[in-house]
Amino acid sequence: MRRAADGTLAIAYALEGDLDRVRVPPSARPRIADHLWRHTCCEAFLRLEGLAAYHEFNFAPSGEWAAYAFQRYRDSAPWLLDEALDPQVTVRATPGKLELAAVIRLPLLKPAHAGEKLTLGLSAVVEEHDGGLSYWALRHPPGKPDFHHPDAFALELE
Repeated sequence: MRRAADGTLAIAYALEGDLDRVRVPPSARPRIADHLWRHTCCEAFLRLEGLAAYHEFNFAPSGEWAAYAFQRYRDSAPWLLDEALDPQVTVRATPGKLELAAVIRLPLLKPAHAGEKLTLGLSAVVEEHDGGLSYWALRHPPGKPDFHHPDAFALELE
């Protein structure tokens, strides 16, 4: 992960292992799609340090994506996130490894996101062929997995 001088944030994910057991959505036209978290996808949650408001991004191996805004924990914000965000999702699959990269243009969220300190939660949902889901994150809060929980924002980016 890195933030460039122009305010873009590049994030890369890698799933390694017996991918024959993983249900990977087929390639599709890059577009906004809803409910990506119900299947294999990578997620990024980010907020300006010290604030309750945050954004959620979902990136599917299909190339589809979603973006959401929240005023505070699981409280959807009234502003809309749209096609202009276009996070440029790229996917590469090799035997035993699935790589997904996304570029988020932070100034489109709010100009301060381009240079201020951010806290992030990075996570993934992995769907097995039998429909079972597993939840992976840098940090899980106590109890069941909850990527929105403030404790899940485990990474600081200067």
